[in-house]
Amino acid sequence: MPEIISFITTTNNFTVWEFLILCLSSYITSTITASFGLGGGALLILIMVNILNPLAIVPVHAVIQISSNSTRAVMLREHIDLKYFTPFIFGSLIGVSIAGIILIDLPKHIIQSLIGIFILYSIYVPQSRNIKISNKSIGLVGLISSFLTMFIGASGPIMAPFIKSFTKNRQSTVATQAAFMTWKHGIKIIVFIFLGFSFSEYIYLIITMIIFGIFGTWTGKKILTNINEKIFGRVFYFILTILAMRLIYEGLIQFINFI
Repeated sequence: MPEIISFITTTNNFTVWEFLILCLSSYITSTITASFGLGGGALLILIMVNILNPLAIVPVHAVIQISSNSTRAVMLREHIDLKYFTPFIFGSLIGVSIAGIILIDLPKHIIQSLIGIFILYSIYVPQSRNIKISNKSIGLVGLISSFLTMFIGASGPIMAPFIKSFTKNRQSTVATQAAFMTWKHGIKIIVFIFLGFSFSEYIYLIITMIIFGIFGTWTGKKILTNINEKIFGRVFYFILTILAMRLIYEGLIQFINFI
């Protein structure tokens, strides 16, 4: 086992401790997401930023997340609500296609801040809580979130208010979010393959993080099953708020450094 870990860390240019941190993070973040529907993916990419090659962060994160989300979707499959899945598919295909052909570096500080403001608005402005869901609005959410996920990695918080608004309980919210995110990360991986990213260089790290993530999802499912519906709602919106504030803060810091 030590020889295997040494091989993985030497090949990917990070230390044994960094490897263990990534594996443990996969477990913890999968537990968080399986418990409350979101938060884990954003936290994981924040950790990966400090360890992995910048060019590998979003692609590797996508593979870890498709495993985490698909595992969660399978475990909660009886609660998945797919009535708006078709427009989401079409919207997300358009979004990643546009992102895949754009060669300029987008102003990420502006994107991050706008996403954070939108999330806070959708949570705390009274008239926005009753989001009107339609095939058109879900298709647009699919397009925008899939476009942005190619650049910022974790875009689950963008979708969360919309999915929460048409799902009937906490299990349905978490399961439906997982199904939608599985599709989105899947097409993102395909785009990165076409763009020439070599996943094979990180295959051992990916496999290990996936294994830890599966155990985390199982743990999170236990928490989700036993948590009170009202407490779930409060924690759900609290996590969204923290993620939104982090996006706004990072956007402002990048803007200040830019000027």
